[in-house]
Amino acid sequence: MKILLVRHRHRPEVQRATRRIYRRAGELGVEVIDVADLVDSEDDFEKLVLEDKPDLILTLGGDGTLLSAAEIAYREDVPLLGINFGHMGFLTETTADSVVRVLRQVASGDFGTDTRMTLSVRIVRPDGSIHEDWALNDAVILHSDNAHPADFAFAVDGQVVSTYAADGIILATPTGSTAYAFSSGGPVVWPETQAIVMAPLAAHGLFTRPLVVAPSSHLEVGVLASNRVAPTVWLDGRREVQAPAGSRVEVTMGKRPIKLVRLDDMPFAKRLVTKFNLPVTGWRAETVHDEGDDASGSPGHAE
Repeated sequence: MKILLVRHRHRPEVQRATRRIYRRAGELGVEVIDVADLVDSEDDFEKLVLEDKPDLILTLGGDGTLLSAAEIAYREDVPLLGINFGHMGFLTETTADSVVRVLRQVASGDFGTDTRMTLSVRIVRPDGSIHEDWALNDAVILHSDNAHPADFAFAVDGQVVSTYAADGIILATPTGSTAYAFSSGGPVVWPETQAIVMAPLAAHGLFTRPLVVAPSSHLEVGVLASNRVAPTVWLDGRREVQAPAGSRVEVTMGKRPIKLVRLDDMPFAKRLVTKFNLPVTGWRAETVHDEGDDASGSPGHAE
């Protein structure tokens, strides 16, 4: 098996974990290629050329590291597995103390994959230029004038739904629903659900609630002519594109999904409780969780 390793480069604990992986990889029949040996920084990922496609991409870091590696996974159509050395680590699969166990499990092929929907993003500027991109988590159109909100129009399938004076507009996948969209009052969407979430940021208007639309919908955010400073479109918080007044940002369901590696069959509801440390004491929640683990025959998410 060939693994491409993408890691946070400045955390000592990640450096120690990297050394452990290299020590054990040979005896497990795993070839490890450190992306740090191929490019100088994560900004160079677009220029990365792989001689052979890896079987899996392994990230050591937080969700930011995983989202950076997703650029490679998306392009190469390779499964992506994250080990969390960050804070929340919602996208990562397991924690830092399980590095060797994960390597052993991956080497034996004892894992599955979840298919995660992506967004296709098309930015059409008034000068006729077009920028095409994609996102796993979200496309966020943010104001660039800190003194004033930006003016937007939002349309679904050609019908304008509302106009906003707002700090921004978030368009998120179910995967991204637990990220920026969630912190902005948007709903949590189960990852197997196919939908797009729209969440306005600090919006003024009569209709400022988050919306959930069908994956077949064609969404447009119009940057109105009244904007004096060009808003910025952020893709997964990593890639930025200017959208001057008169631009429109078109978002549809992506044609190519991302595959995230799963090491166990923990249901999303339990992952949600664990990651957000939700209060479930009382009622019958603890009993239900225990019975669910026993019934599946799985020891659960041992970390």
